Amino acid sequence: MQKILVVDDAELNRELLRNILEDNYIVEVAENGKQAIQKLQELQEEAGAILLDLHMPQMDGFAVIDKMKEAGWLDSIPVLVISSEYATEIESKCFELGVSDFIHKPFDSSIVKNRVKNTMELFACKNRLEQKIEEQEETLKKQDQIIRIQAEKLREAKPFNRLMLEYQAAIMEVETRLKILYAEFAQEYNRNPFESIKSRLKSPESIFEKLKRKGFPVTLGSIRENLADVAGLRVICSFPDDIYRLADFLIKQDDFILLERKDYIKNPKCNGYRSLHLILSIPIFLSNEKTYIKAEVQFRTIAMDFWASLEHKLKYKKDEDDADEIVGQLKACADSIEELDYRMQEIRNKIDSARE
Repeated sequence: MQKILVVDDAELNRELLRNILEDNYIVEVAENGKQAIQKLQELQEEAGAILLDLHMPQMDGFAVIDKMKEAGWLDSIPVLVISSEYATEIESKCFELGVSDFIHKPFDSSIVKNRVKNTMELFACKNRLEQKIEEQEETLKKQDQIIRIQAEKLREAKPFNRLMLEYQAAIMEVETRLKILYAEFAQEYNRNPFESIKSRLKSPESIFEKLKRKGFPVTLGSIRENLADVAGLRVICSFPDDIYRLADFLIKQDDFILLERKDYIKNPKCNGYRSLHLILSIPIFLSNEKTYIKAEVQFRTIAMDFWASLEHKLKYKKDEDDADEIVGQLKACADSIEELDYRMQEIRNKIDSARE
């Protein structure tokens, strides 16, 4: 049977609570706060709960709670305050200090039993959940450590670095084709088809984590076969029609092979995300061979890129209580950005027509 400590300077209250609870628990008693602290030191982890009066000589209930907090006992022992008061400010203060519940005088046997039982069960569930979270965090730390170790091995391996060189060459090849188009448009049409190009190589940590998460072997062949986004480029355009013009330009290159196309502009994700994704197989020319490497090219307008960047930052900071509201607001912003993109495109078309 679990032990419960009843702390009250009134003997009648102690005996009443003992009689109510002794069929289900071993009931220990204390006459004041000092005795309560001594009892808790003796019981150590045996105490399942403490029923604590606030108004006592020598050391009152608030002082007991402070001592329990200092000793770390509040994390493992739920406190139910014994009180004849119903003052909101007192109850609020107690809850802020970490009290689990209240038992009001005069005592009702059924209410006392249920409040003690429910509090202890909820506290046990909370502790089990916290322990599980700690175990999961420890597991994640171990996984992160494994990823770091394996990533370091990849980083030091000459064949892996050779593969990363090939992915970097694929990025350079796409950038070169786009820059040639940029120069052509600037000369022929006196306008720019895109604003900027951003590129990145996936880190060894990200490569290892993604392969393990998807159940693929961690080999160079597996990276080539199963990952399409090791080499990534993001092309930022001013207007939506420039996106499709550039995408068509790349697809029509006779040595580029289109592997996959995902149009999130015409078919946005549920959160409002809009972008055009192309997975391409890119030829690269090395000193002794020609080979093909996969690369992912994303096209966005300036406004789309601004939204995506902020959405990525905000989704990791949002309060779970407001999650639905925030998701709705982000979706509304994305819709407004789409409308703005096309309105600006119409204005540009009118200006171009007037010049002609």
